[in-house]
Amino acid sequence: MRPIWTGTISFGLVSIPVRLVPAEAREELDFTLLDTRDSSPIGYQKINKRTGQPVPADRIARGFEYAQGRYVIVSEDDLRRASPERTRRIDIHSFADLDEIDPRYFDRPYYLEPAPGGEKAYALLREALERTGKVGIATVVVKTREHLAAVVPRAGILVLNLLRHASELRDPVRARTPSGARNGARVSDREVKMAERLIQEMAAPWKPEQYRDDYRNDLMAFIKKRAKRGALESAPEEATPPARRGEVVDIATLLRKSLEGTRDARPRARARVSARARAARPRARSA
Repeated sequence: MRPIWTGTISFGLVSIPVRLVPAEAREELDFTLLDTRDSSPIGYQKINKRTGQPVPADRIARGFEYAQGRYVIVSEDDLRRASPERTRRIDIHSFADLDEIDPRYFDRPYYLEPAPGGEKAYALLREALERTGKVGIATVVVKTREHLAAVVPRAGILVLNLLRHASELRDPVRARTPSGARNGARVSDREVKMAERLIQEMAAPWKPEQYRDDYRNDLMAFIKKRAKRGALESAPEEATPPARRGEVVDIATLLRKSLEGTRDARPRARARVSARARAARPRARSA
């Protein structure tokens, strides 16, 4: 992986040279915009708003409008020169327990790898964080913005998780939720206990590798099918519509059926595993 940023981790008097590399690989289908009249691809052009003419990439600059119609041109070098010490440093201001950070604050992960000469200091910080169970709360400049971040040890590597600022999260009070928890939503103790049992029945170790983007696979299969036939297919059947507003939903019945389903599914799952195990055994060759 190519580093997108080279600098240092700094805390106290310690300075550790590191390189920042992306930790995520987004799997998104690459759709091409088409003209519905003849299915011709539609290109993307940056247009001069005054002349209406396209502008080539080598003539495009970044400008900040500080007055009506007047701009300050800012280059990539200017962005670094504005505060060189900040654009190449991850400043750890404090250490905290990972559980203290609300999951809503996590935004984007990056891997931190040691730069030449920083291996020992890197390992020292990683081991200290693992033994104390702490994460570093830091600030870092990525592109044109200073981010709040958490330096977290994971599987032998330091991960830099960019965090959202508190001001970026909307007040949850604005979201529509049942008032008064149990009393407002009229939830009985019996229903809560059934929900707890269902959660316990469905509890399983967290294994992210077992989850896939099934919708993407279904969409690709649909596209391939249409491509082979060379014609439009009929629309897929609509999913069962959600309950209409005002319609009474018997949650207790749904919970009971769900519990029964999880119990019934376990013998079938064990049978499937046993069948796969038998199929995987090498067959004895006939003499």
